[in-house]
Amino acid sequence: MTIDKILSKHPETDPKWWKEAVVYQVYPASFKDSNNDGWGDIKGIDSKLEYIKELGVDAIWISPFYDSPQEDMGYDIADYEKVWPRYGTNDDIFNLIDRAHKLGMKLVVDLVINHCSDEHAWFKESRSSLDNPKRDWFIWKAPKGFDSDGKPIPPNNWGSYFGGSAWQYDEKTGEFYLHLFARGQPDFNWESKEARHAIYESAVGFWLDHGVDGFRIDVAGLYSKKQDFADAPVISPALEFQNAEPGSLNGPRIHEFHKEMNEFMRNRVKDNRELITVGEIMNAREDVVKQYTSSKEQELTQLFIFNHTNVGRKPGNLGVTEYKLPEVKDAIASTFEFVNGSDCWATIYLENHDQPRSVTRFGDDSPEYRKISAKLLSLLEVALTGTLYVYQGQELGMINFKDWPIEKFEDVEVRGTYKVLVDKFGADSAEVKEYVDGLNLICRDHARTPFPWTSEAPFAGFTNAKEPWFSLTETFQQGINAEDELKDPNSVFHFWKKAIQVRKTHKDVLNYGYDFTFVDHDNEKLFAFTKKYGEKLLYVVLNFSREETEFNFLEGHETHDYIFGNYPEAEVDTSSNKLKPWEGRYYFAN
Repeated sequence: MTIDKILSKHPETDPKWWKEAVVYQVYPASFKDSNNDGWGDIKGIDSKLEYIKELGVDAIWISPFYDSPQEDMGYDIADYEKVWPRYGTNDDIFNLIDRAHKLGMKLVVDLVINHCSDEHAWFKESRSSLDNPKRDWFIWKAPKGFDSDGKPIPPNNWGSYFGGSAWQYDEKTGEFYLHLFARGQPDFNWESKEARHAIYESAVGFWLDHGVDGFRIDVAGLYSKKQDFADAPVISPALEFQNAEPGSLNGPRIHEFHKEMNEFMRNRVKDNRELITVGEIMNAREDVVKQYTSSKEQELTQLFIFNHTNVGRKPGNLGVTEYKLPEVKDAIASTFEFVNGSDCWATIYLENHDQPRSVTRFGDDSPEYRKISAKLLSLLEVALTGTLYVYQGQELGMINFKDWPIEKFEDVEVRGTYKVLVDKFGADSAEVKEYVDGLNLICRDHARTPFPWTSEAPFAGFTNAKEPWFSLTETFQQGINAEDELKDPNSVFHFWKKAIQVRKTHKDVLNYGYDFTFVDHDNEKLFAFTKKYGEKLLYVVLNFSREETEFNFLEGHETHDYIFGNYPEAEVDTSSNKLKPWEGRYYFAN
């Protein structure tokens, strides 16, 4: 089948740099401290660009580095056009963009524009009086009424993602403002055209003018709220405030807003460079996802969807539930299958700054199987269709920290939810215990511990300060650090490097492959599937267990040519249908 015929049936295979890129995410607070104040910074990132390049990635996505009071680790922005002084200066980030480009890597930045910080000048003006010209740049509502103690009642029952009400009362003007996240993160009113265009100019245009190659767009589905602000359905009866998504997610004007912003970006870029725009959407039906990512619609190039990372989570992250592998298979497939035969595109990820470590979550973090299961997860991701994202430390096979007391957690979501539960049920309640136990598996803090550069105590080469901003995962002296892994040809790092090379060598079927089909779907140990590109048929078999597991070679195919796997070839009989613990293989079926 010729490329033209493939493209006519599968528009998703139209080649773009942002489809083929492997993107490495950097969390600046935790990557590398250059001035020994205990915090990572931009010069620290700059000093490790060659390390990132060594992995074989094509682009770097940097989480927020903007000026901020840091109520939510920089997702509360006080000035979109200024670097937080603890991270460095504007010149530092401009130099980083330039250096990354000279090394052949694109640079993508976070775009956080559902909300800003309550210390942003715009919000300070808005809250100053009822008739301030920027009053309607944010969402203000009068109290629903007052309780028997004279306390104002929030306009509706919407809950914050971080616990408690999504409304904060402002004594000065006698109204509530909406904050779907922390109190210090007031939501913009996207109904205001003036506010939207100010956002585009400051948060988007400024950085495009300085050469960034695109944006990861935070909570991109929340901009358009239903204007009746009706109460949300009660899905968590134990809680006073409910999930606000029915009135705030994928709202009536959301696609209009993204088209408008996309047009602004296209008009602002003067050198015709093609941008990547990856939106974060918590939940969406397939038809909505396709509308966001259709090249014809010109909204976003791709989305982060949470289907697979939500497996095993209770609503509100209030605990975890048991699940089996087929549920994970279906959830992962749902994040990219929709592109088949369409003009849409997808993302492939298991980790980011909001997710725990994938080896603990989906693999086996025991000393015996950590490395091999980390390599298996790499095999899975590299084989899927979409843009591949790798989070800092994932290439080392980092794992969750173990059994930390609640006092060590830094996550504003944890602190807020924990307080709500303790206030309602008591610190020794079953509800609080279940929540804290769940944090060991799914808390965001697992991804945010400082990066282990060496095995050197006390802080693994991250900093020479007296104390880092956050505790390190204790495993840096157990071989999980960059220095040791770079020296070890059998390390998780070198496997990721090789896997990325294999993905690029076979980018037709690995990156752009279509017609994904499960094999033995209900098997609770084996994750097996096929996908094709032209005359090529890829067969992937992955053993998600500690036991030897069998698979069936595909019927009707005379040969299965072994391509790649996570065990040394000398240890594998590639003609055998028996997989070792946590073993995975790629075959071309002929």
